[in-house]
Amino acid sequence: MIPVEGHKNLYRDEDSGAIINHDNQGYRQYLQLKNKKLTEEEEIKRLRSDIDEIKSLLYEVLNKRL
Repeated sequence: MIPVEGHKNLYRDEDSGAIINHDNQGYRQYLQLKNKKLTEEEEIKRLRSDIDEIKSLLYEVLNKRL
């Protein structure tokens, strides 16, 4: 492995030329942030669905009263 200039955690594979990141902690942090964002997006979708359902029920109630 050949160190990449200016990047302490990056190395170039001599056979394939691929850049390899050896920063395991940074990678784990990236995965945690990615999973957190996905969870938040799912929660937002669920809340939007709940709001749509509440609006629909409210329209039903209002139409029955008229």
